[in-house]
Amino acid sequence: MKSFVQTIILIFIIEIACSWGFLVHRTIGQLAIYELPKKMRFFFHDNMHYIDKEIIQPDIRRSTDSLEAPKHFINLEEYGDSSAWKMPLIWDEAVRLYSKDSLLKNGYVPYEVIMEKNKLTEAFRNNNRDSILFYASDLAHYIGDAHVPLHNTINYDGQLTNQKGLHNLWESMIPELELNQYNLYSGHSAHYLDNPEKSIWDAVRSGYSLVASVFAQEKEVSKNFPDSLKYRIQVRNGKQYKTYTTAFATAYSKTLGNSVEIQLLKSADLIADFWYSSWTDAGKPDLNHLISSPITKKEKKELKTECKAYRQNKLIEKKLLLSKQM
Repeated sequence: MKSFVQTIILIFIIEIACSWGFLVHRTIGQLAIYELPKKMRFFFHDNMHYIDKEIIQPDIRRSTDSLEAPKHFINLEEYGDSSAWKMPLIWDEAVRLYSKDSLLKNGYVPYEVIMEKNKLTEAFRNNNRDSILFYASDLAHYIGDAHVPLHNTINYDGQLTNQKGLHNLWESMIPELELNQYNLYSGHSAHYLDNPEKSIWDAVRSGYSLVASVFAQEKEVSKNFPDSLKYRIQVRNGKQYKTYTTAFATAYSKTLGNSVEIQLLKSADLIADFWYSSWTDAGKPDLNHLISSPITKKEKKELKTECKAYRQNKLIEKKLLLSKQM
C-alpha cells in the first residue's frame, strides 16, 4: 500500500513539474488522430487508448532516466542572442557549433523531434506495429513540449524573477480549469512537411515569442492579489507545495486571451503533420493489416461519430475525450 501511495505522489509531482500536464498531452494526441487521412486514421484510432496512455511516458521517464530531461526543452538564452532564429536546423551542425555537452545541458527539444520523426519513419517502413505506436507517442509528446513558452527559456518556472510556479500555472492549471471552454476543432487536416526541421523550429519560435508576455502579465495581475489570495499551500506526503489559487489562475488566464488554447491546437496540428510525413516518407505502407482484427461496422460507426463530434467541438460534451474520462 505504501508503494502505491508513493507512486501516486510521484506521478502528481511529475505532472505539476512537467510539460503541458498529462491532460493536454493526452488531449492533443487524440485530436491529432482525427486530423489524419482515412488510410492512417483507422490504425491510430484502433490504438487510441494505447497512445493516450503512452504519450505521457516521456515525462514519467524523467524520474528514472538522467538523459531524458533535455529532450523536453531548450534554454534559448544559453545559445546566444536571437538564437531561436539563428541556431542551425540540423543536429550535427548544432553539435559542431555548440558541442554535444552544451546541448545536453541546455536542452534540444527541436532536434529530438526530428530524431523521433526519423525513428517513426523507419518503424513505418518496417511495418513494426509496436515501434510505430511507441515512436508516434514519444514524437507527439516532444512536439507538444516545443509549443510551450516556458520550455524555451532558462527561466522555465519563473524562478529567476520571483514567479516560481508559473510553469504549472500556464501549461497545466489553466487548461485544466478551462479545457471545457476551448474550441478543440482547428479545421486542420494533416499535410506533408517539406521541411520538418523548419516546421518544428517555427513551433519553438511561436512559443518563445510568448515568453515575455507570460511573465509580464503574471506580474500585472499580481498587483491585484495579495499573497493570501494569490497562493495556496497543498500538503503531499508531509511536504508543502505552494501553488496559485483558482481565482488568480482565472484572472491571469483572462489577460492571456486564447494563447494557451492556440498553442494546444497548434500542437495537435503539427503532431498530425509529423505522423503523416513519417508515413509518407516510408512509402505510405498499408496500416490496416497491422490492426489486430478486421475493422467492424460498429468500429467504423464509432469513429464516424467521434469525428463528427470533433468537427462540432462536442467531444467533451459527448464524453468522448479520453483525457476527461479519468
